[in-house]
Amino acid sequence: MESVCWCNKRGCTRCRTSHEASCWSWHLDTEINFHYMAQVIHVIFTVLHFLTRNDRYLAPSFLTFSTQQTSMKLSWVFKNIHEAEEAARKNNCCFGTVDTWLLYRLTKGSVYATDYSNASATGVFEPFTKRWNPTLCNLLSIPMSIYPPVKDTSFNFGSSDSEIFGVPIPIMAVVADQQSAMFGECCFHPGDVKLTMGTGGFWNVNTGERLFASRRSLYPLIGWKIGEEVVYLTEGCMSDIGTAIKWAQDINLFTNVDETAKMARSIVESQGVCFVPGFQVSVNDPYLCASFMGLKPSTTRNHLVRAILESVAFRNKQLYDIIVKKVRIPLQTIRADGGVSNNSFVMQMTSDLINKKIEKPANADMSSLGAAFLAGLASGFWTDKEQLKKLRRIEAVFEPQKDSEEYKPAMDTWLQATKRSLHW
Repeated sequence: MESVCWCNKRGCTRCRTSHEASCWSWHLDTEINFHYMAQVIHVIFTVLHFLTRNDRYLAPSFLTFSTQQTSMKLSWVFKNIHEAEEAARKNNCCFGTVDTWLLYRLTKGSVYATDYSNASATGVFEPFTKRWNPTLCNLLSIPMSIYPPVKDTSFNFGSSDSEIFGVPIPIMAVVADQQSAMFGECCFHPGDVKLTMGTGGFWNVNTGERLFASRRSLYPLIGWKIGEEVVYLTEGCMSDIGTAIKWAQDINLFTNVDETAKMARSIVESQGVCFVPGFQVSVNDPYLCASFMGLKPSTTRNHLVRAILESVAFRNKQLYDIIVKKVRIPLQTIRADGGVSNNSFVMQMTSDLINKKIEKPANADMSSLGAAFLAGLASGFWTDKEQLKKLRRIEAVFEPQKDSEEYKPAMDTWLQATKRSLHW
């Protein structure tokens, strides 16, 4: 059987391409095994949900397995690395996302834990019951003993070792990236929406005390747990936003990212040029290829840049429509963050397409602010969320200026280009 490798190691004879970076190596036979395993898991949990009508079985029934998922990587490790399997058997193997590793290292091994937001993002933590999923782990051959204890998001995790910073520093919060940005945006109420546009893109909706699951493009998460309060989110994500813009800069389509909005506005339209992103492995189609389509002799850099920015807004429109259709909660304030939220062309076009007002904060890095807010609450620096709301600073508000129907011909062309890029 022919092997297909994405290890990206220079000179690898099994690679389709040679790249500088190093990442996970996956072979065709492993991919096929995971494909069938995913089908088995889908069937088992779909039947359980049908028989019990218990929503705890709904999330695993539509979980999409890809090489990006923690669960798949763990499964591969224990099926292919004998040393890991042996260590787990001796109760000498520990798993954690980067938060767990940092916590362990900062405390020089005295604290081994994670929080609910990070655990729920792994694909093997059951957000409905708030525990690691033994059925899923058994199906994937992942030993339950490797998982860390799960603590509140805003919580006293101990202190860093004094040798690291000279003095012990309390660690008062551990939180996942998007959930932290949600907290930093003060999206505390059901229906509040956060749009993060960084390397990738994430739409998160606060669903309050109700955990919402959908079979199409949306996944349930625990936003944060503080004492008795547990806030749930639903998330839709897309890859290659900042990645695509950085790539365009690397091939000299523009010099400074701040130029791109002006370049896009310097022309009336992209002249039918479409950009389909796909540099990272797509969850829905691992063979989706990145492509420019509709190129002509008259195509300029401005057309190419506009096509890239339009693709961001079109995908925002796609995910927003799914959220409106599937999330049975009235949507309230939409707040954007991340580096690409500084692009006024993308922000305005997104506002036009979804016909909603979008707020952009003065500080686009909401993840760090959210972690600071959570730590401040745990330490008593702030006493409640109302104090945090008063700290918000809005830099700009984008309101619809065009009818979304004006974009329909361009979006229809882009959708057609996307279909042509599938299964490459």
